[in-house]
Amino acid sequence: MSLFRTKSVEQSIQDAEGGEHRLRRSLSALDLTVFGVGVIVGTGIFVLTGVAARNTAGPAVALSFVVAGIVCALAALCYAEFASTVPVAGSAYTFAYATIGEFPAWIIGWDLMLEMALGAAVVASGWSGYFASLLKNFGIDLPESLAGEHATFNIPAAVIVLLLTGVLVAGIKLSARFNAVMVAIKLCVVMLVIVAGMFFVKGANYRPFVPPSHLIEGKGGLQAPLIQVLFGVTPVAYGVFGIFTGAALVFFAYIGFDVVATAAEETRRPQRDLPVGIIASLVICTVLYVAVSLVVVGMQHYSSLSVSAPLADAFQSVGESWIATLISVGAIAGLTTVVMILMLGQSRVLFAMCRDNLLPRPLARVHPRYRTPYRITMLIGGATALLAALIPLSAIAELVNIGTLFAFVVVAIAVVILRRTRPDLPRAFRTPFVPVVPVVSALASVYLMLNLPVQTWIRFLVWMLVGTGIYFLYGHRRSRVAARTEAVLEV
Repeated sequence: MSLFRTKSVEQSIQDAEGGEHRLRRSLSALDLTVFGVGVIVGTGIFVLTGVAARNTAGPAVALSFVVAGIVCALAALCYAEFASTVPVAGSAYTFAYATIGEFPAWIIGWDLMLEMALGAAVVASGWSGYFASLLKNFGIDLPESLAGEHATFNIPAAVIVLLLTGVLVAGIKLSARFNAVMVAIKLCVVMLVIVAGMFFVKGANYRPFVPPSHLIEGKGGLQAPLIQVLFGVTPVAYGVFGIFTGAALVFFAYIGFDVVATAAEETRRPQRDLPVGIIASLVICTVLYVAVSLVVVGMQHYSSLSVSAPLADAFQSVGESWIATLISVGAIAGLTTVVMILMLGQSRVLFAMCRDNLLPRPLARVHPRYRTPYRITMLIGGATALLAALIPLSAIAELVNIGTLFAFVVVAIAVVILRRTRPDLPRAFRTPFVPVVPVVSALASVYLMLNLPVQTWIRFLVWMLVGTGIYFLYGHRRSRVAARTEAVLEV
């Protein structure tokens, strides 16, 4: 039963107020909302729109974004209740520790490490490609061996990660200001795409809005979706089911809103500001995604859309190449904030795990001036820079998605458990219609996980087994909760 020992909400809050491990509370609801928009609006809005429209949903890709947004909204409601009730760094890790137990909490913390660290490296690699493309527009060619996805040593990716690591170490408020500038740039570009694109929309491109459906030739072996292997379900393109197939694809454009919850310990009024930041950022991004998708399929017939750079190519097709260049600038700004905020979230999760002695506690020391977990941040920055520079990550990028969805499932279950075990806790925000909303959220996340390839599941399980080994070799014996329990028993 020691595997399922829990850490009380009161103890988590008390630990957060500890001396050398105390973070500075300086973030507002606006800061959190901008963080959320910063991490959500990335490659999804610049790439996945074209992929989903052309291959699965047609012009109805806007509805795919709505469906995916609803799935995320269900998870967001669960996150909002927990983040406002337990305003402590660690997000889903901390929530699981308070409800399900230590070993499940370790597993979800290890899972979040996969989601955020690998996600930051993947996005940094993509950033390098956009950066090289932008320089090419100005007559500067970077060697393929030094930039882009197929680089031998991806220098721009490593450099941007290290620069952002410095920003994160220098303080949460500085990080928030830098993020706000980058978000302002990319939102201006997105609004330009929407407004300028409306002048080139052709009504004929929307017909038929929901193209006739047909079966997609399934992939075999380890590349086949798990749902196809287990139940013989063949994916469908277009039609009503194509909208849901598209939703499983564009869902990954929303990944990151849960990172807002990791900043709970640095929020001035977490009970009010965290729910606002989580839900507002998700609503804003859903509206932007739907608007952009409607414009891009109206500018160019869905069957002709590019799958690598649909927005830029749509403007190239109407002779507006200068807007295509601005889109590259927006993409660079967008990916910059995604990398930074994913590393921010990762550092706070590891900070919480180190503070609980499940990982070496000295790593959790806070900088005396900047009040940031600088040791962990620099460690994560160095590891992420190496990953981004040396490893071609496109083949394992889907691990980021399965890690996120797994976290959604755990948080949804934890909300129901905490409602039953601690009904007395003050809750500034309450998830409506419990247990219906959490159950539907968990089922929707599991469905999306089943749409991922078998090889992604195998890699995910291997990662979990490695984490389990580390827990039993180190964290299980050194846990602060275990030490407190033993001390009470001795008394």
